[in-house]
Amino acid sequence: METQETINYQRIADAINYIRTNFKDQPNLDDIAEKVNMSPFHFQRMFTDWAGISPKKFLQYLSVEYAKGILKEKQATLFDAAFETGLSGTGRLHDLFINIEGMTPAEYKNGGMALQINYSFADSPFGNILVASTYKGICYLAFADNRDEALKGLQSQFPNAAYNQVVDHIQQEAMFIFQKDWSKLSNIKLHLKGTPFQLKVWEALLQIPMGGLETYGSLAKVIQSPNASRAVGSAVGDNPVAFLIPCHRVIRSTGEFGGYHWGPTRKSAIIGWEAAQVHKMAV
Repeated sequence: METQETINYQRIADAINYIRTNFKDQPNLDDIAEKVNMSPFHFQRMFTDWAGISPKKFLQYLSVEYAKGILKEKQATLFDAAFETGLSGTGRLHDLFINIEGMTPAEYKNGGMALQINYSFADSPFGNILVASTYKGICYLAFADNRDEALKGLQSQFPNAAYNQVVDHIQQEAMFIFQKDWSKLSNIKLHLKGTPFQLKVWEALLQIPMGGLETYGSLAKVIQSPNASRAVGSAVGDNPVAFLIPCHRVIRSTGEFGGYHWGPTRKSAIIGWEAAQVHKMAV
């Protein structure tokens, strides 16, 4: 059964998709509300409750010019310093620190034969999600528009693991990331299956602050592989932990948001939502 939060996000996603694909026409409130079969008044209220800002302001965050401005104004030295010192990122809005622990060679090669994996489904501002954990930390997080397909995706990562559908404290701690009040957040550990290069890229992604955007080229420079933009792009695309590792914050050098494993509309929704949280904290 779909929750009201999921139903609301689906309406928001439809609206964002319409805004994203018709940005050049600058659709007004009435136009957008009509597309999601709502009155302008109720749509404005629902959208503002979800994003914290008006649809008009959100529209600005989906602009290529806005993205270009973020890339231009960003001080690369801060990003580099955060990576070099191991900080979770400059300018974050909370005290969250996410640490990555790579799986052992045995865990990596045998398909998780020795692993006990707990998993559960939960709601987020961006739709239903599947979150999974080992005794060491979160090993998988994916948006679950189709629960069966999402579970198959997890099982394909660890075909020999033992699975138990249960909510544990590791998952609960990680889910606080989706709250607008991050005071309850503590350290979150990720227990990931990845090559040394992939782990290096995923660690670099953690240094991008909320509301920040980076290009594939800048990520390649940060990990001291300036000619490996294509390989970096593949590693970004292989990220097994949605949102916690913010691969959605990587865009094209042109300012266009580009593709996303869980769809361009969801990527736009996340980027805009995060920009709204930064805006609210700044005023």
